[in-house]
Amino acid sequence: MDAVRGIGTEPVLLEAFYRRHIDAVGRFVARRVDDPQSAADLTVEVFIAAMGSAASYRGGPGGELAWLYGVARNVVANERRRSAREADASRRMAARRALDEGDIQRLEERLDAAAEVRRTYRALARLSEEDRAVLELVSVDAMSVAEAAAALGIRPVAARVRLHRARRRLAKEVGSPSAEPYRDTRTGHVQAEAKA
Repeated sequence: MDAVRGIGTEPVLLEAFYRRHIDAVGRFVARRVDDPQSAADLTVEVFIAAMGSAASYRGGPGGELAWLYGVARNVVANERRRSAREADASRRMAARRALDEGDIQRLEERLDAAAEVRRTYRALARLSEEDRAVLELVSVDAMSVAEAAAALGIRPVAARVRLHRARRRLAKEVGSPSAEPYRDTRTGHVQAEAKA
C-alpha cells in the first residue's frame, strides 16, 4: 500500500510502479481509443493522474491494478467528454456562415430595438417576488387587480399597493414616468395608481 501512496513523491517508487503496470494500462487504453497518438498520450495521463491521487489509495479488492484501472477509466472518460465538447463546438462553428455587412447591420438594429425590453426584464428580476407576481398577473395575464389578489390569496387593497409599488420601481429602473395612470385591461377604464 505504501508503495502506491509514495509514487507521487518518490521517483524510485514511481518508476517501479510504472514498470509493473505500463503494459496493462497500455492495453486498457488501446481497447478504448482508436488513435495511436491518443492512446500514448492517455497512457501517460493515467500515470500522471495516478501520481496525483496516490495519497488517497486505500488498497481493496483487486489491489493496485484495479485501482489504476479506475484511474484509467476516469482519464479515458474525461478525454471522451472533452473530445465530444470539441466536436460539438466544431460542428457549431462549421454551421455558422460568415455575416455580411447587411446581416451585421440588421442584427445591430434588432439588438438596439430590444435594448429597452432587456432593461425591463432586468428591472423585473430586481423586484420582490410578491410585487412581481401581482404585476405579471395584471399586466401580462390581463387579470383585474381583484382577480390577481384572489389568485395570490391576498386582499385587493394589498394587491393594489403591491402593483403600485412594482410599477413605480419598474418605471424608475427603466427611466419612464412613474405616476402615469394605467388602463385596466379587463374593463378598459383608465385608473389612477393606488398610493403606497
